[in-house]
Amino acid sequence: MYGLVNKAIQNMVCSRFGEDIWETIKHKAEVNIDAFISMESYPDDVTHRLVYAASLVLEISPQEILQAFGEYWVLYTATEGYGQMLEMAGSDLSEFLHNLDNLHARVGLSFPNLKPPSFECTEMDEDIMQLNYQSTREGLSPMVLGLVKGLGTRFNTEVEIVQTQNRDEGFDHDEFSIRYKKR
Repeated sequence: MYGLVNKAIQNMVCSRFGEDIWETIKHKAEVNIDAFISMESYPDDVTHRLVYAASLVLEISPQEILQAFGEYWVLYTATEGYGQMLEMAGSDLSEFLHNLDNLHARVGLSFPNLKPPSFECTEMDEDIMQLNYQSTREGLSPMVLGLVKGLGTRFNTEVEIVQTQNRDEGFDHDEFSIRYKKR
């Protein structure tokens, strides 16, 4: 994963729990990197170790950490110079989710080693959609839950999201049901 992801994890932990907790997490994860470089690619294992160590130190499940990170990521990327790109992806939750693959294609121009996930949306009703998520990376579906909740905040939209299919249970992709309503 790119350093931008690890920097965001660091910022989330530091803003909520402080620098000392971040240093404890890095030590427990055996990550001896002083500063992550946004545009540099790091092994996925570094991110996974940081999440696992944060889970131990903060006494929160890895799934809860990934979900909180997903929510944080939406706000973080907007402040890290990607706000305009996010705005171009859609003016409401539904439009944005339908454009996620296009957004990742644009991001890939700046991040040549990007291995983005793929999202497919199907409108089930006026305020219900099904979101299919496929990734070469395992264990990140809790982050999708957080991302959608964060997007709900971004678009001032009430969001209820439930995972209806889990790759960890033998399916070929993760699936989510999203009920949403503009506030």
